[in-house]
Amino acid sequence: MYLRNSWYVMAWSKELTDQPLAIKALNESLVLFRTEDGSVAILEDRCPHRQLPLSMGTVSGNSLQCGYHGLKFDKTGNCVGVPSQDFIPPKACVKAYPSAEKYGWIWVWMGDAEKANPDTIPDFHKLSDPNYTAVGKTNYVHANYRLVADNLLDLSHVGFVHTTTIGNAQMGVKGQLSVNQRDDGVQVVRLIPDVPPPPTYIKTGRLPEGKNIDRWNIIDFEAPCYVQIHVGGAEAGTGALEGHYEHGLNLWILNAMTPETEQTTHYFWAVVREHALGEPVVDKLLFSEVSAAFEEDKLILEAQQKSISERGGHSWAVSLQADAGCFQAKRALDKMIKQEQQSNSE
Repeated sequence: MYLRNSWYVMAWSKELTDQPLAIKALNESLVLFRTEDGSVAILEDRCPHRQLPLSMGTVSGNSLQCGYHGLKFDKTGNCVGVPSQDFIPPKACVKAYPSAEKYGWIWVWMGDAEKANPDTIPDFHKLSDPNYTAVGKTNYVHANYRLVADNLLDLSHVGFVHTTTIGNAQMGVKGQLSVNQRDDGVQVVRLIPDVPPPPTYIKTGRLPEGKNIDRWNIIDFEAPCYVQIHVGGAEAGTGALEGHYEHGLNLWILNAMTPETEQTTHYFWAVVREHALGEPVVDKLLFSEVSAAFEEDKLILEAQQKSISERGGHSWAVSLQADAGCFQAKRALDKMIKQEQQSNSE
């Protein structure tokens, strides 16, 4: 069950070149292509003539040409040419989806096309803002997109899963948690006073050597599937617990989880910084560290999904205080899906 009237990330802009790109989202097979004039088009990935995926075809000018019999489809999904005849069958068309290109990502709207407004795309400006540097990738995860979001909302696991990168044991033990609900999501703030810096933080060289730090995790979830996390640390007792972060290490972890199916997710992520701009060594360090952490998460999530699938569902019968943000996110998304379904039935 998905929220359809929403923007979803489909690909990185750099991935879409002169060849069509196939991707499945919300249980639907889609094809992305960039037209000759540089704009992005997204169609259902199926030729109406003999059902060959259009992604097996080629881009021809501002159209996508089927690789079987050469029918051409424009960005509206209408057939604009049949090589073997002049007459175009009236039913020779495919569904087209509203699309947008913003922040270095390609977005799709899979609900009511009349409600698709690019101004409502979630704010990920740090991905393309010249005052920041971002590195990231896409993980394909064999787990439901909500499990991935839960993993990001509850960082108490960091002290157990990521001890070689971004975590240590004090993360869960000393964390001070507050949760603020919003109509479209939730903010979870976790402050961790006076703890040793984790390995990744030490490697950046941005913190005083041999000193404990005050850490912060400010996690913003926006339904249906967006999580932005401001993380960092500063020397203990220098004001971070009161909201003064500018003198410490600041990183932003930006996440978009596009559901492929009920049990698989396209997970787009990036780590963003405002220091050492344009330095490849720092790019490589942060990409390697965060990528390693997310590979550790991937193992957990896929094992979790397997267990849930085998046992017939996910139960919240056992919950912890750290689950508060996950509950609020679930509540917000469930409410939006219910409202959308009610609206569609009227």
